[in-house]
Amino acid sequence: MNIIIVGAGIAGLSTAWSLVKAGHSVSLVEQGKIPNPLAASGDHHRIIRRAYRASTGYGALITEAYQAWDEMWADLGECHLDARGFLCVSREPGDEAEEYREGMEAGGFPIELLEPDAAVERWPFLEAGTFRYAYFSPDGGALHCRKIAAGVLAWLRANGANIYEDSKVTAVDTDAGRVTLASGETMQADRVIVTAGAWVLKLFPELGGELTTYRTALAYVEPPADLKAAWEAAPVILDVGGITDGYMIPPTGGAGMKFGSGLHKVETSDADWNRDPVEGEGEAIRNLFSPPIARIGEYRVTEVVTCAYTFTEDERFAAYEKGKCLIVSACSGHGYKFGASVGRRVAASVEDGDIAGLKRWLRAEIA
Repeated sequence: MNIIIVGAGIAGLSTAWSLVKAGHSVSLVEQGKIPNPLAASGDHHRIIRRAYRASTGYGALITEAYQAWDEMWADLGECHLDARGFLCVSREPGDEAEEYREGMEAGGFPIELLEPDAAVERWPFLEAGTFRYAYFSPDGGALHCRKIAAGVLAWLRANGANIYEDSKVTAVDTDAGRVTLASGETMQADRVIVTAGAWVLKLFPELGGELTTYRTALAYVEPPADLKAAWEAAPVILDVGGITDGYMIPPTGGAGMKFGSGLHKVETSDADWNRDPVEGEGEAIRNLFSPPIARIGEYRVTEVVTCAYTFTEDERFAAYEKGKCLIVSACSGHGYKFGASVGRRVAASVEDGDIAGLKRWLRAEIA
């Protein structure tokens, strides 16, 4: 089958990888370079973790995600996962960290629960007296996004895929299986798969009733000198409790330390809107993490990067079939960890025609 994939974020790259392995002719079309630093999956690193609220079903799917990543590492000849585990800190009863704990316990997944004093002794960047408890799980870590993208790109080229960088798609004829580029050129295929992330609404504005785009930013920081060693050995911080919806990734894979918070996002109708950081934005993000991070003012902001994500209302992944086109949205802020498994599932659905099954899996309604 001749297949065009629009968008070379992690979902597009993984889908291309899976389809090429299955013997299909694949053309991967990306509006920028690969990896594209503006893409939701174009930053240095993302978290993989088992923890989810018990009601979501996504925690169980992490097993398949790990299996898919292992298959990819075998093909690439290199592993781009730093499996250092993850840490959550609960500051208020019923906060997100506590909900994640309940999800881990409901799934029978092991965690190590620590009282505040023990947690501060083990991770001295935490501030005593600012949280109820902490817990650690070895079932998580950091995925190195740009290394993954570069590795998959090299593999695709070596295995016969057609790669089109700097080739912006401006229209998709879903009935004809045809895409039109900004240059005016057209490409035809038996099947078109759109994994365009936050840019999908530029191609299919009618999905605006189901998908909402947000602009957010992430702050890279330099920790105080006396805490550098502790951070280099630390797990990823999945949640700092309270209402912050904040995560932190320690230095890993040659990339710096990163702070991100769900509080720091703005709804937008345009994925390209306001992509330049604004003055003081990094410090505003950093300051959201005190408490429970001690001495927050001593963390020097070194860089601010912006991202655009598309969310469904319930923050689950989605797929839409239109004629010869399959649109996949797996970037609701937590999609990267499932990237390799999404690619495998999308490829399988193209082969067996079970799009309904794909949709159920994307929504974590089946394992």
